[in-house]
Amino acid sequence: MKLDKIGNFRRDQFLDRQCSGFPILWQLNMKAVHMSMNEIHSLDHTVILCRNMAETRSFYRDVMKFTLEVDRENWASFRVGATLLSLRPRGKWSAWDDGNLETGAAGVQLAFRVPLPAVDTCHSELVAAGVEILRAPTDLPDWRHRTLFFRDPEDNLIEIYAEY
Repeated sequence: MKLDKIGNFRRDQFLDRQCSGFPILWQLNMKAVHMSMNEIHSLDHTVILCRNMAETRSFYRDVMKFTLEVDRENWASFRVGATLLSLRPRGKWSAWDDGNLETGAAGVQLAFRVPLPAVDTCHSELVAAGVEILRAPTDLPDWRHRTLFFRDPEDNLIEIYAEY
């Protein structure tokens, strides 16, 4: 099993704790490492809540071609560069209920940066896979981006973009 990282430390060197409302990371030798909210500098794991796990898993594995690291009935995780993109069923979970999301409503917009020529290549691959394109490759000079938009099976907006 691959281990996630916290800063320069391996996750297995720490136990997560809460103290006075601030996250505390305890090394196994019990030396506390204090960290405040303004010291969070990366988003390394995103979880998409799914109405249809099988279809969404297939989309990210077969259409997006992301590397599947964990594949369970109620959880799938894909490695996307240094980030982990996970899927789980929408609904009751642990200590809460996710609630409903109307069909057609996006829960999130995910943007994936690629080299400039790859925007058009990705477009061709998506069209060949039967993915409905919301906006074909378009230059956005104010943003200095070339973008492509479509949806995943959960109706989330997906953007493939390049900076120029």
